[in-house]
Amino acid sequence: MNKPLKQHLIDPEICIRCYTCEMTCPENAIDHDDNNVVVNAELCNFCMDCIPVCPTGSIDEWRVVNDAYSMEEQFSWSELPEQEDLGGDEAETGLEALDETVAALLAEAHKGAGGKSKAPVSAPKPTINLYSLSKPIEAVVQGNYRLTDEGADSDVRHIILDFQGHPMPVLEGQSIGIIPPGTDADGNAHLPRLYSVSSPRDGERPGYNNVSLTVKREDKGLCSNFVCDLQKGDTVHVTGPFGATFLLPDDPDARIMMICTGTGSAPMRAFTMRRHRKAGTVHGGMTMFFGARSPESLPYFGPLKKVPTTLLERHLVFSRQEGQPKEYVQDRMWTEKASVADMLRDKNTHVYICGLRDMEGGVEATFTRIAEEIGQNWDELRNTMREEGRYHVETY
Repeated sequence: MNKPLKQHLIDPEICIRCYTCEMTCPENAIDHDDNNVVVNAELCNFCMDCIPVCPTGSIDEWRVVNDAYSMEEQFSWSELPEQEDLGGDEAETGLEALDETVAALLAEAHKGAGGKSKAPVSAPKPTINLYSLSKPIEAVVQGNYRLTDEGADSDVRHIILDFQGHPMPVLEGQSIGIIPPGTDADGNAHLPRLYSVSSPRDGERPGYNNVSLTVKREDKGLCSNFVCDLQKGDTVHVTGPFGATFLLPDDPDARIMMICTGTGSAPMRAFTMRRHRKAGTVHGGMTMFFGARSPESLPYFGPLKKVPTTLLERHLVFSRQEGQPKEYVQDRMWTEKASVADMLRDKNTHVYICGLRDMEGGVEATFTRIAEEIGQNWDELRNTMREEGRYHVETY
């Protein structure tokens, strides 16, 4: 029997095909086809450069094997294989999974990244990668609406796509890929850019086969400028859906805490609309901490103000509001620490964090302080919540 070896893998159910890991890998050990993103065992040297850049944690998968899984095998997977029962003393040694050096690298890479999430127990099984790079679906633009004021420091758009009768079974919290037109400097087609869906599962308009996105125009952003300039009637090529963990529980008693900045509001809008449409059957409350520079640059500011307080307790937080001190989401969380603590004590609470990665450190620090005040260790509580499918982070 060959000596067991550790193999680095990617979870195809969780991976959102953003290809950041592939672009980051210094060994060119990560590749993709129309179905999956995979790691070449012959090239991977466990440098761990890919770990911190993955927004979902799907990159952090490992198996101990006698013979490495081939690229072809990995391309065919729809889910990861279970750990093999290798047997023998050598296997027992190998099944420690990661030696101290690799474990230390992983620990450092995951600092502040939120770790790997699990889907809520009551969430429906999502459809993954129905449309691929070689077989995308064509969507027609139904609308393009500016969400931020003309004088605001950011141009954020609400884009509505219609799939012309073709299925797009996307759930709240999932993403879809938009393929920019044209080719790169090497003459290759552009890879899709991922955008979180901001509409609920039954469509932007109930019963219609359409999906909305929240897109911020980025300076020199190839895809964001393409999407933000789309006109009604234009067509785009779409891949997906992607994402299998950042999902809304179907349990009506689940309490939802949402912490977001900027376009990280997209899945939160989808969650809120889903709950709003099920208002007669939903009992658990929703709380949102939403940060932006000013009301003029906060997406969905007007519509959010109209959501009934019986459904959503909203805290709109501004860091550059004239005549007011700077305030960030973590500051408001601390101000509202009594209600945050109450939710952390409740085993029906689900936490969702989405937005710029810079927000994570402050949010984590505030959770730590609040947990300490109620006699709990935040690291342990967070890890328990994550294991139970109640703690979710998607930052970029």
